[in-house]
Amino acid sequence: MKKIFLPVFIFSAFAGSAQTDIDAIMMEKNAFCTGPLYSYSSWTNYWEGTLKRDNQNLGKVSTQMFGLMGNYGLTRKVNLLFSAPYVKTKASAGTLHSMNGMQDLNLFVKWRPYQKRVGAGRLSLFGIAGISFPLSNYVADFLPLSIGLRSKTASARIMADYQQGNLFVTGSATYVLRDNIKIDRTSYYTTEMHYTNEVEMPDASSFNFRAGFRNHRLIAEAVVNNWTTLGGFDITRNNMPFPSNRMNATTVGINIKYVIPAIPQLSIVTGGNSTVAGRNMGQSTTVYGSFFYVLGLGSKTKLTGKPAKK
Repeated sequence: MKKIFLPVFIFSAFAGSAQTDIDAIMMEKNAFCTGPLYSYSSWTNYWEGTLKRDNQNLGKVSTQMFGLMGNYGLTRKVNLLFSAPYVKTKASAGTLHSMNGMQDLNLFVKWRPYQKRVGAGRLSLFGIAGISFPLSNYVADFLPLSIGLRSKTASARIMADYQQGNLFVTGSATYVLRDNIKIDRTSYYTTEMHYTNEVEMPDASSFNFRAGFRNHRLIAEAVVNNWTTLGGFDITRNNMPFPSNRMNATTVGINIKYVIPAIPQLSIVTGGNSTVAGRNMGQSTTVYGSFFYVLGLGSKTKLTGKPAKK
């Protein structure tokens, strides 16, 4: 049997409760929230197309991500965010060597144009735009141990949040434009032969739903996320995957953020998620943790560690 490679799409592992691009939390004007992040993800089973299987030539495939994230409150309605991860991959069996390096820089603008009391709660609407691009010349055509796909992206997201007392629900939808990539081959086969080193990357969409408890001290939420590649092709039986494969995944998880009472500028974030459905994906389980500190960059900024008021 041929050695089987599995594509791994590295999701944003920290779509949690730390004022990220995917939540409904905004920073105060001139406040800067930043901190280190760590996540660990692993899988032994995967979907080859829609067929679920394992592969003893790979064993357990694991990914570690070390990152730095920041969010600056340009105004109380506009936040600027970034994240930059360093990624390490490893397979416990077989002869494939591990890979590591800086992955992609992610930049976002989050805008809250609308906020109004509706019924007993408050409704907020958001628009988020983002771009990403590789920070190093890593290899994309070595899946599942590639640390990323090397595609420059642009994304647009709409998000709605409703909070009543300490309970909330948030929903968002995202469209991701992906640029073509170049690989170290002069020809390759997908569903037909291509005599070029340029690979056309299909766009993607994502839907995120979260609900739970939120106040100035604690956020505890359940999260469901769906990622769908809008095109691409399946891995054929016992064959090698490819960066432009169709990679779909649905994950469920929890996120918790706690603000330290004695140091209200400092918060601890932890959580995890598991893949419950997929296509050309590993059935991964991910855990992560981080801490964040809020700095006041303006002379009148009040360092409470709290998000901007609703």
